Amino acid sequence: MNHKISILGGGSWGSALASMLADQGKNVNLWVRSYEQYIEIKENRTNERYLPGIKLSGSLKVSNDIEEIIKDSDILTFAVPTNNIRELLLNIKPLINKDQIFVNLAKGLEENTNFRISEICSQVIPNINYCIISGPSHAEEVIRNIPTAVVCSSSNVEIAKFIQNIFSTPSFRIYTNDDLIGVELGGALKNIIALGAGISDGVGYGDNTKAAIMTRGLYEIAKLGAAMGANIDTFSGLAGVGDLIVTCTSMHSRNRRAGILIGEGYSLSEATSKVGMVVEGVKTTKAAYHLSKTKDVEMPITNEIYNILYLGADVKESSTRLMGRDKKYELEISDFYK
Repeated sequence: MNHKISILGGGSWGSALASMLADQGKNVNLWVRSYEQYIEIKENRTNERYLPGIKLSGSLKVSNDIEEIIKDSDILTFAVPTNNIRELLLNIKPLINKDQIFVNLAKGLEENTNFRISEICSQVIPNINYCIISGPSHAEEVIRNIPTAVVCSSSNVEIAKFIQNIFSTPSFRIYTNDDLIGVELGGALKNIIALGAGISDGVGYGDNTKAAIMTRGLYEIAKLGAAMGANIDTFSGLAGVGDLIVTCTSMHSRNRRAGILIGEGYSLSEATSKVGMVVEGVKTTKAAYHLSKTKDVEMPITNEIYNILYLGADVKESSTRLMGRDKKYELEISDFYK
C-alpha cells in the first residue's frame, strides 16, 4: 500500500525528508505556508532559503492548501519549530481523524510550559498516535543521500516499527527506541550544549574546551533525563551522544553557528538574525533551566548558557565560574538515583 505521507513545514528538514522519500517512490505531499515558497518549489524544484543549490525531487507534490494536504493522509509529519506546534495542532484539529499517525521532527521544549513535544500533542489531541524521529541528521546531508542513522520512538512500539518500515531508505537507516522521554530530551537538550560549544569556538577557546563542554553537557542531559523518567542508556545512543556530536561540531548546526556569533560578541538577537532560521536551543535553554530547578537537578553548563542568553553574563566570567566550581568526583551515581 502506498500510504499518503503529508509533511507540514517547508524548512530544510521538512523539504529534505519529503524530497528523499519522494525519490523512493513514496506518495509524499509537502505543505508550505508561504505562497511564494510554494510557487518556487512547484515551478523550480528549489528551496533556496533553506536548501541553497539543491534540486528537490520531481515526484514531490507541494501545496499551499493545508486542508488538501491533510485530507486522506495516513501519516502527518510535523517539520515546524517546537514553539509553533501547538498553534498548528489547534488549527488542524478539526481536519484530522483518529487513525492518522503523527511523526514529529522538531527537537525542543515548549517555552513557558516546559513541555516535551509529545506532551503538547497529547494535551491538544488526546490519544494521538505519536512518534518522533531524532538523531544526527542534518537536512543538508540527508537530501544528498549521505548515509545517516536515526531513531524513531513512540510509547506504542508498533507505531515506531511502522514508521521505521515506511521511512527507511538505502541511505537513511532508522532504529526503534521505546524510551520516548529520553529520545525527546536528548534531541532537545543537545541544542543547549551546541550553543555552548559554539560560544566556546567564538570566544577563541580550543578543542580541549569543546570536549569538556560536550562531555559534561551529556552528563547534565542524562541527569535531567533520569529525573524525568528517561532510560539513561538512551543518551549513549543516536538520540543522545550521536546528535550531540553532530550538533556541536558541524557548521550545518544553527545552534552552534548562533553560539559562535555570541562568543564573537554579537547579541542574542543579532546572532539569531544572522543565522536566519529558528535556533531551537534558545527557548529550550530557558525551559531546561526552569525544569532543572523544578526537578532539583544541578546543570551548571545549562545555567551559565541561560545567564549568557537571558541575563547578559560575560562569556569569560561564565567560564571562570564553571572552572572554579567545588572539586568533585567525575561520576556521581547519586545524581541519577535520588
